[in-house]
Amino acid sequence: MHRATVLTVDDDEDLQVVMQQYLEPQGYNIISALNGAEFMSKLSVAHPDIILLDLGLPDHDGLSLLSAVRIKSKAPVIVISGRNETADRIVGLEMGADDYLIKPFEMRELSARIKALLRRCRGNDGFAVKDAKSALTKAKGLFFNGWTLDRTQYQLFDKDGNTPGLTSGEFRLLDALVRAPNHVLSREHLFEITRQGKFDVYDRAIDIQIARIRKKIGDDSQNPTLIKTIRGVGYMFCGCVRPVE
Repeated sequence: MHRATVLTVDDDEDLQVVMQQYLEPQGYNIISALNGAEFMSKLSVAHPDIILLDLGLPDHDGLSLLSAVRIKSKAPVIVISGRNETADRIVGLEMGADDYLIKPFEMRELSARIKALLRRCRGNDGFAVKDAKSALTKAKGLFFNGWTLDRTQYQLFDKDGNTPGLTSGEFRLLDALVRAPNHVLSREHLFEITRQGKFDVYDRAIDIQIARIRKKIGDDSQNPTLIKTIRGVGYMFCGCVRPVE
């Protein structure tokens, strides 16, 4: 029988010990990390079935890790946090978390939520979502709102074959957003895609490129409907996307 692997990241070592002592006797394989860097390193090799993610990490804001998690893993994520404001829960769920559990909590409730998520993700709906994301990733082109993003020519075309002339950086940025519709991508992640360099929180390169892309595709910068700003985190593509072969 498969032992589900649970990857937890939390800087509270005592809580980590309690979770391990409670969950392991129930048949789970527990892998723990105390900070974001350790978590990302273990994520690459552990292939977890489910992830428990704290938001208040010493080296990262947990929300900034959600987008990176979605690139590397299809595992469901339960955010475990002391942040109990409604806005925090909404942002966490919109950024890709599958559940949100507020500290302090009972271990029985955590166990029940883990079991429910694993059942759900092993069902047909989970495979359908995975297949849909895979189709967008593998497609030679992506169609949205009258535009076709052509990966073979590294360019964007309208319905008449005209192009607004995206730079290579703008293309990579738009491609990343369109391949992850309705998922928030952090500025740090987008910076890595477009610039392949160290992210500086004061660097506005991504914001400037987003403004240029919005102008080229006719997305009103004052009230954008396609590329929305998620304040303090990053950007999210909100259009309807279909693969083009």
